[in-house]
Amino acid sequence: MFNLVEYYSIIVIKDIWEGEVNLKESITDEFLNNSFNRFKDNINNKVLMDAISKNGIDAASINNQVIAKDQHAFSIDIDAGKVTDQKKSGRCWMFAGLNIIRQGIIEKYKIKDFELSECYLMFWDKLEKANLFLENIISTVDETIDSRIVTMFLKLPVPDGGDWGLFCNLVKKYGVMPKYSMLETFHSSNSEKMNALLNSKLREGALKIREIHDENGTSEEMRHEKEDILNAIFSMLCRFLGEPPKRFDFEYRDTDKKFFGYENITPVEFFNKFVGIDVDEYVSVINAPTRDKKFGVLYQIPYYGNVVEAGYMTYLNVDIGTMKDLAIKQLKDNEEVWFGCDVTKMSNRELGVMDSSLYDYDLALGTDIIIPKGEKLDYRDSSPTHAMALTGVNLVNDRPNRWKVENSWGEKNGKDGYFVMDDSWFDEYTYEVIINKKYLSDKLKAALEKEPIKLKPWDPICSFAVLK
Repeated sequence: MFNLVEYYSIIVIKDIWEGEVNLKESITDEFLNNSFNRFKDNINNKVLMDAISKNGIDAASINNQVIAKDQHAFSIDIDAGKVTDQKKSGRCWMFAGLNIIRQGIIEKYKIKDFELSECYLMFWDKLEKANLFLENIISTVDETIDSRIVTMFLKLPVPDGGDWGLFCNLVKKYGVMPKYSMLETFHSSNSEKMNALLNSKLREGALKIREIHDENGTSEEMRHEKEDILNAIFSMLCRFLGEPPKRFDFEYRDTDKKFFGYENITPVEFFNKFVGIDVDEYVSVINAPTRDKKFGVLYQIPYYGNVVEAGYMTYLNVDIGTMKDLAIKQLKDNEEVWFGCDVTKMSNRELGVMDSSLYDYDLALGTDIIIPKGEKLDYRDSSPTHAMALTGVNLVNDRPNRWKVENSWGEKNGKDGYFVMDDSWFDEYTYEVIINKKYLSDKLKAALEKEPIKLKPWDPICSFAVLK
């Protein structure tokens, strides 16, 4: 995943190196003596230091009252079936998307524990991202190698991470298939080494393309080199993930014990016939309350994506109340909601609890950390890191107090793989939901028709495109 914080650190260091450094006051002995004395004067600090150093900050500060209140009981509860497991890969966005579209298949055809192939989509996502990377390299050959944009491309050519828009690009172009038609492999479930080798090969391609340009080569020569690199990437992917089937048989026995079989169908035919969802009817609705982003406005991010011909992704920015109202409307119609959030904050994986009061860090550490949501984005303290699906909500007087979450971390976490999210956590750490356009107000529908505001590729919203 592209690390914006690390990238900005590189830029700042470069600016300081090339400019005049004006040093300020350093840490003095007097300051250190005062700090030691103040720490020792508080007798509670010794107890807290021992507890945190032995058990870790989370175990030492967990709020058991919060765990007791976050019950798995919801007034609206969609039966989404068995939880899936992305294992050691960054495919949450893909798992969440496939989990949502499989729901219609499960209900319509009465198939128990049905799952779609994540490995199949992973193959095409990697190939398409490789093509996009090389296209971006060709389009910026006139830039210096240390330019901000080229450095951004080279940082991580083919990340696992993605977003709903990338998922839609894949299923429209390549379709889907049952999991048994293309099973998981070692490297689909453990993608780190595969990604490292793919990225190195693509950086080699970038080097060769830029060398052709520097030696006054033609655009045809650069594109010939690009094709050679893509052929190598395709072959590597077949070795890592297997060769994706062009056709397969779809056979199943429904819950009434009736057998059905469909022979020799393509993944696109399967998507159109058995899934039957028009993914173009859904829009990415975000809550990015930064000072420079207006609500009710459509934004577009450049360069990030997978399928080149699909264009760039767009996001409709709304206030948090509108976002929750839209999610509730979709859940009331028995349809799950894909969403992106920062799961690294105030959450416990094993317990399956996400609550803004889950840990008493302020009491354990003796200091508050107070950063508003918009500034969390601007100052890179938080960003969407994970995608899941909302499958329920508990309403009290028609307002939510907790949400049911379908994760893709296997059945051993949470309650059989399902998490509970407090409504205050939704406010603070949920950034994106995918909503059918029919639930939008006329004003928001009109905003979709306007020319989107194009963002810089290092804008905080660009981090929304690489959930993992």
